[in-house]
Amino acid sequence: MSDVLVDLGAVPVAAGAHAAVVPTQGGAEPPPGEPEFGKASPVALVVILLLGLATFFLIRSMTKHLKKVPASFDPEPEESAGGSSSGDAAEPRQP
Repeated sequence: MSDVLVDLGAVPVAAGAHAAVVPTQGGAEPPPGEPEFGKASPVALVVILLLGLATFFLIRSMTKHLKKVPASFDPEPEESAGGSSSGDAAEPRQP
């Protein structure tokens, strides 16, 4: 792998200071006629499959937890023992 010296020009170069060393990104170029496409596809396929599997288990867990949630968070009306039987318990209580 070859390193390339780059002068960023942000600060003046002082005596004894060195330029920033930036490594090259691709290494050697492929021979002519050979496409660069498809080199990362096996790794990307594994990553995508793992993300899909994690999503499946997260959705399944969320579904289980949502089944435990009550339909309403309002307190249940308390039935009075001495109340009339005309259906007063079915009316919502006013605060």
